[in-house]
Parts: sequence; C-alpha cells; structure tokens
Amino acid sequence: MAGALLLTGACAQSTGVAGVSAQSPETVPPAATGPTPVVTGTIPGPDATTEASMDPPKGKSPINVPPPRLSDFTYAFPVTGCQVSYQRQLLVLPKTTIWTGKGCTFVSPTSGVVDEVSTADRWSAATDRGRDREGRFVTVVGDDGVRYLGGHLDSVAAGVRPGTRVTAGQVLGRVGASGNARTQGPNLYFAISWKTGSSAWWVRRGMVNPWRYLDAWLSGNRTLSPREETVATRARLGETPRCQVQCASKKPVKKKREPRETPDPVITITVNPT
Repeated sequence: MAGALLLTGACAQSTGVAGVSAQSPETVPPAATGPTPVVTGTIPGPDATTEASMDPPKGKSPINVPPPRLSDFTYAFPVTGCQVSYQRQLLVLPKTTIWTGKGCTFVSPTSGVVDEVSTADRWSAATDRGRDREGRFVTVVGDDGVRYLGGHLDSVAAGVRPGTRVTAGQVLGRVGASGNARTQGPNLYFAISWKTGSSAWWVRRGMVNPWRYLDAWLSGNRTLSPREETVATRARLGETPRCQVQCASKKPVKKKREPRETPDPVITITVNPT
C-alpha cells in the first residue's frame, strides 16, 4: 500500500527537460511608484600626462633643397643691400628701371670683363643725345657672352675700367640719377644685349627683356641664364640692328641775337663869327 502511494506521487509531478523548470514564469512585479532617482557623477578631465600624450610628435626641421642648376653660370641681382622694385613689362625699350635709393650698391650680374665705362654725365636736356641718356654707366660682357648695362649711376667704383676682370656680385658703382633720370629720382637702368662697337650705342640700351631673369636671381635661383635668348635674338636681328626707338637727338635751339642799339649821330654846328 505504501509503495503504491509513492508511485502515485511520483507520477503526479510534471515532466520536463532537465534543467528547465516546468512551472509557468511568475509575473514581474510592477515598479515601485515614486520620483525617478537622479544619477549624478563627475567626469574627470585629462590630466597633464594625458594631455602630453595627445600632442603630435615634433618633426625634424625642414631641409633646404637648393634650386636645380639651370646653366654653368652664376648670377647676382644687380642691386644689393636695398629694397627694390621694377616693372615687368615692355615700355619703350627692352630694359627695366630698378627703383631704389640713392647710393645703393650696383654689382656685376655675373663674372666677366668690363666693356665700357662712363664716369662723366654728359647728358643735356637741350640735346638729349641717345648715347648720353644713361649718364654714368658700366657695361660688363659676361663669361656667358651676354652684355649687361647698369646706368644712371651716381658714381663708378674705383678701379673699374675697360678690361677689368670682375666676378658676380662685385661692386661696380652706386645708384644715382645721372643722365635723363635727373628729374625721375634715383634708379638703375638695367639692360641685356650683346657686345658691339661703341658707335652702335642703341644696342647696349637693351635688346632682351630682363625681368624674367631678375625675378629668378632675386628669388634665389642664381643659374637661370639669358644666354640662349640673347643668342637667338642676335641671330634674328643681326649683330648691329638699325636703331628704331629714341634715336634722334634734339637740335639745339639757337638764340636770336638782339639788335644792337645804334647811337644817335652827333651833329656838330659851327657858327662863323661875323
């Protein structure tokens, strides 16, 4: 009888999978009523160690790479030690006017030999002769075969004479306002051409636009050479092309002579005594 009761109790239990309750889940009790709790907290800021770790790593100092060498010649900007300005367009002649202060240093644009030197200012507004317009000037025929002119000088450096050997950057004179720059203010007349006889003075005034080369020399590229352009221009125009711009000089105005005053004739009257 007891065995039967035990068997009946065992059979009355619900069957299920091992580890899973066979009972229905209980209902979750509702949340307690009342005000919603407020959660507060403090977010810690970055400490010095964290900030230091966030800084980008410092790189090495930049390496200055020199500009590429464009020719076998080295050049210098023709004015040194002073602020300068110049126009980059053709005005009357293929040359440029470098505006700067009186007494600023004019240096040789490249190594070569001094060709012409004018230490006297022979220009006159009355005649305005073309050969005298640059006043005091120095020309250098560089080792590149190109002739460079610096005019309107206040003075020429001692020892600078035709045939003198000079190097790039060597002092040739001081900037002034000689020649037809007397009413313009101090400046350097700078021109590029090729060697000719002194009688063809208009060639030395400029045959090649110079500002492209001045820009390069001023910005640090000291090897951009005008040789190729100068040789090509000479081949196209000839060694002594005809003068076409500002060629004629003014004819001196003759002053009219004022007529001399003729003295009144002297009349002598002789009275015969009676």
